[in-house]
Amino acid sequence: MNHIQFDFKARYETLGNIDNPKRIWIVVHGYGQQAQYFIRKFKPLQDEETLVIAPEGLHHFYLKGFDGRVGASWMTKEDRCTDIDNYLSYLNMIYKQVILPLVETDTEVNLLGFSQGAATASRWLNEGKVNFNKFVLWSSVFPPDLNFDLFAIQLATTKIYFVYGNQDEFMPNSKIKAFKTKLNAMHIDIEYINFDGPHDIDGGTLLKL
Repeated sequence: MNHIQFDFKARYETLGNIDNPKRIWIVVHGYGQQAQYFIRKFKPLQDEETLVIAPEGLHHFYLKGFDGRVGASWMTKEDRCTDIDNYLSYLNMIYKQVILPLVETDTEVNLLGFSQGAATASRWLNEGKVNFNKFVLWSSVFPPDLNFDLFAIQLATTKIYFVYGNQDEFMPNSKIKAFKTKLNAMHIDIEYINFDGPHDIDGGTLLKL
């Protein structure tokens, strides 16, 4: 397999105060979603001091057949390492060009990953180039390829939340129990938040964060 590197344009969406935010949330969507629709789920966070930024996955495809609604994803099993490198470069560029110019000493910068986006966000945090005040795993667990020794050190300075719905078909009790056991073994301090709902973003739970 050969590769070539070239310039690439990618999309992102914003919601809220884009001039002088006190809080910035970077929210990473799940499989088959688009940033322009995903970001609407975060309107409960919108106020004069908050900016929400939703990057969009670099892969686009028709959700059904050869026409109609389009979704995006962050990666597949095909050439996965290249996909990961590409989206990490993209996320770092969003931080450098869009977020960093807005950050002051008291600005809170938070990261939330939903479903497939939780693995994407975890790898970004694990890369170690950007520090976050809060990190939210929503309806997903850490991907197995992380450097967990390094991750435990990184998470020591970041408030971690694990959020899931009690009707989430992708988060059975066995998966949640195994995840909690793994985190306890690594001595990672994490807050668990459960809400009454399916595999989705819940507005009331957002406000608890």
